[in-house]
Amino acid sequence: MLKGVFTAIITPFNKDGSIDKISYRELLENQVKNGIHGLVPVGTTGESPTLSKNEKEFLIETAVDVASGRVPVIAGTGSNSTQAAIDATKTAKELGADYTLQVAPYYNKPSEDGLYRHFSEIADKAGLPVILYNVPGRSGINLPVSLILKLAENSMIVAVKEASGNMGQILELLIKRKDGFSVLSGDDALTLPLMAAGGDGVISVASNAFPKEMVQLVEYMINENLSEAQKIHNIYINFFSNLFIAPNPVPIKTYLSKKGIIEEVFRLPLCGMQESQKEILFSSFN
Repeated sequence: MLKGVFTAIITPFNKDGSIDKISYRELLENQVKNGIHGLVPVGTTGESPTLSKNEKEFLIETAVDVASGRVPVIAGTGSNSTQAAIDATKTAKELGADYTLQVAPYYNKPSEDGLYRHFSEIADKAGLPVILYNVPGRSGINLPVSLILKLAENSMIVAVKEASGNMGQILELLIKRKDGFSVLSGDDALTLPLMAAGGDGVISVASNAFPKEMVQLVEYMINENLSEAQKIHNIYINFFSNLFIAPNPVPIKTYLSKKGIIEEVFRLPLCGMQESQKEILFSSFN
């Protein structure tokens, strides 16, 4: 099973908009050194919609190289075209990725049968274990518990990143899931309650800035030390919430820039935060 903290890694850019390859490697190495359980390049947090095919492949290949087998690499290769997702996943496998993160098809909003066939085709043909990604706020479509359970019968579909924000739905899934199927939070703020209910960890945005602390929180929960986990949760809860006062990954990249780790550069249509929003973000720990 997948358990722990898996960082949805940001993509740093130079001032000219190109990928900052040096900072990217440093970010990845820092994650591994601080005990993170896996790396997730080319997700939405990595600004995947604005990356070229070659850039995506570079980011995955570099993550694999830096990880060097120390932690798994979960490549974001989802698409609202089933064939495109299969092709991208096959390439990620060739580059050395260990898993694929597959978002629910956005914009075309298929039927439940279409969703089932989409994920099943990827699982059956692309060659990597699949982590489903349920994020209706972005994709415009929810993966119901009944569908996730049906998909989980496929041995190549091994986990779900749950970012629906619907705790009732998540609790139902945790009760009904089969043994060995991982349920990971897609929202840092819900990591503690999801794991308290039996979940397995988080695909985290906050761990870009605080890998050690997120690992501590999750490992306390794995070891059933709720009181210590709650202390960490309480310190960072405002930060978790403030990561979404502007579209992700703008706040986390802004915070990392403030700390001198990366340049504060985004690709349109994403752009910088308002000064009032920055004040809120930077006061998260006061």
